[in-house]
Amino acid sequence: MTTQTDHTEIALLVSRFFRALDERKFAPGWADGYVTDDVRMVAPVGVYEGPAAVRGTEEAIGRFARTQHMSSDLLTDIDEASGTAHASWNALMVHVHHEDPDPLFTVGGRYDTELRRTDEGWRISRMSVEAVWTTGRPPVLPSA
Repeated sequence: MTTQTDHTEIALLVSRFFRALDERKFAPGWADGYVTDDVRMVAPVGVYEGPAAVRGTEEAIGRFARTQHMSSDLLTDIDEASGTAHASWNALMVHVHHEDPDPLFTVGGRYDTELRRTDEGWRISRMSVEAVWTTGRPPVLPSA
């Protein structure tokens, strides 16, 4: 069961997280307001856990000159007894390459997350993104 307040708090968390990515103000501790210390992030660019997830996110965003992340159709399912939630949403992610004559790489995707209620509010404990479609040239990833 989802309460309207929980749904709204999770929706604001998602919106603020996407805005933080696009504003690129990655001061130490910036992600504390969005994710748990043991967060696990799964994306097409790799799987990261804990502090490496934050660094991986910063590196992924840094591959581009600018980004714009938009979310829609947020669905939430709250388990009040355990203080956990599941949320999923659609996303449109536009990436602008550094100095490229064809600068746009666009992704239509789907996010799937698990969240935990903390003393500071809801935090993402697991996040995965699936690219449903893409247009443009994807980033060049470092070799393993």
